[in-house]
Amino acid sequence: MSMSPVAAPPSLDEETFPFERVCPFAPPAQYTAFRDEPVKLITLATGLRIWAVTGYENIRTLLTDTRVSASRKHANFPFYFNAPPEFRTETSFIGYDQPEHSATRRKAAVTFTNRQVQLLRPQIEKVVDDVIDSMLANKPPVDMHHALSLPVPMTVICLLLGIPYKDHAFFQENGTILLGGTATMEQRQAALVDVNNYLVNLVELKQREPGEDLISRAVKEYRETGEDFTTRDLVNLCRLLMNGGHETTASMLSLGTAALLEHPDELAKLKADPTLVDAAVDELVRYLTIGDAAVPRVAMEDIELAGATIKAGDGILCLGLTGNRDPEIYENPDQLILERGSRKHLGFGHGLHHCIGADLARAEMQIVWSKLFVRIPTLRLARPFDEIRSKERAIIYGLWELPITW
Repeated sequence: MSMSPVAAPPSLDEETFPFERVCPFAPPAQYTAFRDEPVKLITLATGLRIWAVTGYENIRTLLTDTRVSASRKHANFPFYFNAPPEFRTETSFIGYDQPEHSATRRKAAVTFTNRQVQLLRPQIEKVVDDVIDSMLANKPPVDMHHALSLPVPMTVICLLLGIPYKDHAFFQENGTILLGGTATMEQRQAALVDVNNYLVNLVELKQREPGEDLISRAVKEYRETGEDFTTRDLVNLCRLLMNGGHETTASMLSLGTAALLEHPDELAKLKADPTLVDAAVDELVRYLTIGDAAVPRVAMEDIELAGATIKAGDGILCLGLTGNRDPEIYENPDQLILERGSRKHLGFGHGLHHCIGADLARAEMQIVWSKLFVRIPTLRLARPFDEIRSKERAIIYGLWELPITW
């Protein structure tokens, strides 16, 4: 399994999307222009001109419009780099339209129901306790991002998929290359090939020697219902769940912890009232919106929206951070208020493509933040927050590191 070093961030001008945030807790300065022009043309690093859709109601309207497509096969699909053919064809239900979307999503959905997630909580709690034990065994300062935020969701998703523990580091490294924002096209291609080759072997093994994991259950259901399926179908499903269930939650754990530490009054509320953690998770998801740039679409027909005409074939990006900071929806939207805890935010998407792993992600964050500040009550940043590197222009926003001490 080859690994390529992560490249330095690309040199992009300030008008090329994704934009850099003012700080990790504030939207990019360029977003102010969307107040007067909520559906606006922007330019990607590839030179492609696409429509940015902003504002809570506009995004919700578009994401339930049957005239838009999530398929990556369209010529103007909003990739942030010059995508090789694999990126247009190697996909799962995240890149499917109806009816294929629901038919494929159903194979995985049974694992991610709220009931199944609650049954998993004891295993997640053990994973979190073990990781905190390992972190405490080291002399501070410790990089929490690599010591806790990455291992927890990776261990959980690998448990679900039946992936051996010894291979976790391989997926962490490749997930960073595919979603971190600084890799070259060649590095992304190599990572995609490596991950696909591994998953092909894993899926073929599960077909020969099924277990109790998600892959084995999907194979069993396909066979029992007589539906046609290929190894590639299962590989695409696994890769989607790994990327969606690992990099996103890891980024939330690190950036969310930093947000709590940088808002001591809010953290004090959480410490004083542990039952606040459920609301805190959703408020942090809203406030941070790490997947701001991760909702691409293509118009299949002309669409009139907020005074603009999106032509058939045009690429679209729904900027979730603008919806989650919309003053028409939230009072004091730029403030972190843990008890707000509303689940109507767009942090997990909206409509048919609402994140399948939302309940699992919530459970992981709830358990980490319930335990972390109890087991390490003196937890604090080891360096000033403005010295910690953030993942500017990444598909999934976050921090490259989180140095902590106690």
